[in-house]
Amino acid sequence: MIIAVSQAITLEAFLTPPETKPASEYIDGEVIQKPMPKGRHSRLQGKLGAAINQVTEDAQIAYAFPGLRCTFSNRSIVPDLSVFQWQQIPFSSGGEVPDNFELPPTWALEILSPEQKPHKVIANLLHCLEFGCQLGWFLDPDDRSILLFQPNQQPKLLQGNDRLPVPTWLALELTANQVFGWLQMAAE
Repeated sequence: MIIAVSQAITLEAFLTPPETKPASEYIDGEVIQKPMPKGRHSRLQGKLGAAINQVTEDAQIAYAFPGLRCTFSNRSIVPDLSVFQWQQIPFSSGGEVPDNFELPPTWALEILSPEQKPHKVIANLLHCLEFGCQLGWFLDPDDRSILLFQPNQQPKLLQGNDRLPVPTWLALELTANQVFGWLQMAAE
């Protein structure tokens, strides 16, 4: 489901009202509401975030934030997972995580929901890459594929036993089969 306002709105005006549930994004003067995450989406988002944070948080290498608003270059988007290297997190003077992130994630992950238009989600990943993101993953649970985006390279489709590239600072090895295998929870 996409809900867009009928007239253009400024980014400042968009950021003024309280957050919507599910989150809305500001893209090219339009407000677009993301669909409510469903079971497969939530499972992949939770498992990926946990896998990343398990190897990065204690060592203060990076942190994967689920559903974090990132506002930069006249857009305000909410990737399903936004991974920031530790030194890029704009901690407060007291060392707390801030409410507002006004920069692109180091690594952006998007999980396609049935109601979403793929090109809108891919456009957000491309926007992130244009402004400094190192890596983008576009996961499609229906065909069990991950479209990989890297700066100045052609996208690459990964499936099955393909090893999934991660940032060089992350010691995590996954295949597409492993990631989509997390969808199986009950014994058959």
